[in-house]
Amino acid sequence: MTTMTETSARFREFKMPDVGEGLTEAEILKWYVQPGDTVTDGQVVCEVETAKAAVELPIPFDGVVHELRFPEGTTVDVGQVIIAIDVAPGSGDAPAPAADPVQEPVEEPEAEAEPKGRTPVLVGYGVAESSTKRRPRKGAPAAPEAAAVAAAVQAELNGHAAPAPAAAPSVPAQGGAAGGRPLAKPPVRKLAKDLGIDLATVVPTGKDGVITREDVHAAAAPAPAASEAPAQAAPAPVAAEAPVATEPTAVPDSARETRVPVKGVRKAIAQAMVGSAFTAPHVTEFVTVDVTRTMKLVAELKEDKDMAGVRVNPLLVIAKALLVAIKRNPEVNAAWDEANQEIVRKHYVNLGIAAATPRGLIVPNIKDAHDKTLPQLAEALGELVATARDGKTSPAAMAGGTVTITNVGVFGVDTGTPILNPGESAILAVGAIKLQPWVHKGKVKPRQVTTLALSFDHRLVDGELGSKVLADVAAILEQPKRLITWA
Repeated sequence: MTTMTETSARFREFKMPDVGEGLTEAEILKWYVQPGDTVTDGQVVCEVETAKAAVELPIPFDGVVHELRFPEGTTVDVGQVIIAIDVAPGSGDAPAPAADPVQEPVEEPEAEAEPKGRTPVLVGYGVAESSTKRRPRKGAPAAPEAAAVAAAVQAELNGHAAPAPAAAPSVPAQGGAAGGRPLAKPPVRKLAKDLGIDLATVVPTGKDGVITREDVHAAAAPAPAASEAPAQAAPAPVAAEAPVATEPTAVPDSARETRVPVKGVRKAIAQAMVGSAFTAPHVTEFVTVDVTRTMKLVAELKEDKDMAGVRVNPLLVIAKALLVAIKRNPEVNAAWDEANQEIVRKHYVNLGIAAATPRGLIVPNIKDAHDKTLPQLAEALGELVATARDGKTSPAAMAGGTVTITNVGVFGVDTGTPILNPGESAILAVGAIKLQPWVHKGKVKPRQVTTLALSFDHRLVDGELGSKVLADVAAILEQPKRLITWA
């Protein structure tokens, strides 16, 4: 989609692009430029987080940054203008940037008549339609107060609580100015909507009557007892309440909880898991296997000169074992097409690896893993893990998976019942490898043992097929020479 517009010969605007596959919004994590900075074609200007990954956005032209439309921490719809660039600096006085949308944001702006003959410049002025709507300011605070308001609101958008005022503020009626619309930022309005809170009923504590997240959470929390009334309310001189002043202040119940907005990767995880769990009928089978020989093979491969420079671990051999099992049972590598009522057989394997990152669970996949040699597979696994750890996994790297491996053993867990990645037919969970007593050649000996769990979509994978796949993986890990004889 087109991500830039031209408001005049001098100014261009850059819109939030669809950096994934049909994504509708992204959160601005960090701005790398500020108004007045010079930028060049291809220069990264910001980092955004979509429902799938964090992505850096380059600007597609040269110029000087005129305006940043949204602060860090704001979720912006795809297609909205996020930055304006002066592509012909020095050709005259540039119009002032649009008013800070953080100060008095609204969702439904009031109409304002435009004087005839006004030359259109940036979006939000003149005859050009604005993609970021603003309400005319009804009164600006004094310069020092305006700076304090901006700082408080910016801190709130970045997820930091605004500093508490030295004295109880004068609270305008209905959370707004002179009976007007309650003042709140877009994220706060969205939070109130999600919690079912009417902003007109919320008592604001922010500067100049701005409603904060804490105000919304307080309104959503159960009403505290009379003895826990906030200090801002002017206490009536009732003699019966005098003893309360000598007792420790009770901690409100709301202070014992923290509410985290569901967005970005976490939102995508929730939607995907709910969609998968309640769409595909899951079946999970388990097998416990002696992997002592596999662990010996891993130790030998680490010393092999052909594997120099790549990471060798049990996951590598397990991945290769699953690929061989799929080759022996190709019907398992399929997808269910509900719209066309068809089973889509895949003649390739894009092997997903579930990875825990600071932003949440992601499942990037190794494209055409079935065609890779063991050294190539090891190299691809290493790159996948490093990229995920750095938070640089692209949406394309997470698209098109066919089967997945999740290694819960790294957390010391024996096994689990994994949920399918949407659109895939199977997922293999690998448990912790532990030294356990095991009957080997008629005698009880300490052996390295693990438990495997395979979940599959029972619409297209019958119990027999699923059992064969799991049994093949276990047989290879017990006797790794089958990687050669079966391949």
